[in-house]
Amino acid sequence: MTKKRNIVVKIGSALLANQELLTPRYGFLQRLLEDVATLRAEGNDVIICSSGSVALGLRIIGETPESAGVSDKQAAAACGMPLLLNAYKQVGHEFGFEIAQVLLTLGDFEDHRRFLNTRNTVHRLLESGVMPIVNENDTITTEEIRVGDNDRLAAKVAQMVGATDFIILTGVDGLYDRNPDDPDAEFIPEVSDVGPYMAATKGKSTLGTGGMETKLQAANMAQEAGVTTWIAQGEVDRPLSTVLDGSRRATKVLPNPNPLSGWDSWIANRLQMAGSLVVSEAVADALAQGERPIRRADVVSMDGDFTRGDVLHIYDSKGIERARGLTDFTSEELRVLTHNPSTDPEQLLGYKTRGEIVRSNNLVMLETRHLLWDAPDGFGEG
Repeated sequence: MTKKRNIVVKIGSALLANQELLTPRYGFLQRLLEDVATLRAEGNDVIICSSGSVALGLRIIGETPESAGVSDKQAAAACGMPLLLNAYKQVGHEFGFEIAQVLLTLGDFEDHRRFLNTRNTVHRLLESGVMPIVNENDTITTEEIRVGDNDRLAAKVAQMVGATDFIILTGVDGLYDRNPDDPDAEFIPEVSDVGPYMAATKGKSTLGTGGMETKLQAANMAQEAGVTTWIAQGEVDRPLSTVLDGSRRATKVLPNPNPLSGWDSWIANRLQMAGSLVVSEAVADALAQGERPIRRADVVSMDGDFTRGDVLHIYDSKGIERARGLTDFTSEELRVLTHNPSTDPEQLLGYKTRGEIVRSNNLVMLETRHLLWDAPDGFGEG
């Protein structure tokens, strides 16, 4: 590992918290941060995306993973976060490096200005030799506005910082073609297309909010940004460097050889759907042929309440997602435009506009390399 690597590591709750006692697992943290120290000494940057705050706080508020509701988890996160950071800080000091906490919400990823501000903060920490520990701000997020799983959050961080490697540490040694409890399950050492494996990935851990399904979704987001993803068992000595040097088994998800630009990657890799448009198959095919905007006459129907600058998912009339693009109009403005197709846009909206809903330079065709999202309920309705 002579070439400098920019490594993002995602760690699940089950590795960080004792499932029965709901206390920090210092033995794991010791092995992890000792390995981080070695990687940093070799000139690599390491960012940790850590679960665990909710799990560690449940005991303090008298709840269990099974009994906790949304408000319980928010309170548990508030109690557990100091415990989690203190554990990282204590062990980190043993190996001579500082840590910093970076708390994020969905909006920090989906709003481009906040995305860039967050990236600048993380880069500044790395320049100072401080290791960022990233987590979703579970104390203030609700189900409607949260990322929902730290696998995809970590993939967005990997995209944000231009990571070379994205390591997902989990309770199994990688991806299998079916449930690994099945005696006939076969280990998958390398993946270029995660799509065929999605059906075999249902289920999640007791403490976590994501299973192998979200790990493959995260891997797909990372590979489209040109990042190599590794899915590996976390309960070993040197859990990171043994993956990177190939000395133990892990599933490697190959990066796309022609990754998207930073701007296109930000548009294409979504955490939640702000809204959607349906266009005819002829329009969808025309979009795929070259640079062409989406105009109001192209819209068959729309869904969602969105604002200007949100990313919309574009479906053809068969319900197949074909593209994602940045809207120049709010949902209210777009309804006015599409319901009055023969009236000049400036007259309808009160300001000068070309009436292009999604400009061609803000549109990304998905082709076959992205995991596609299902169309919203009530597909094709107004």
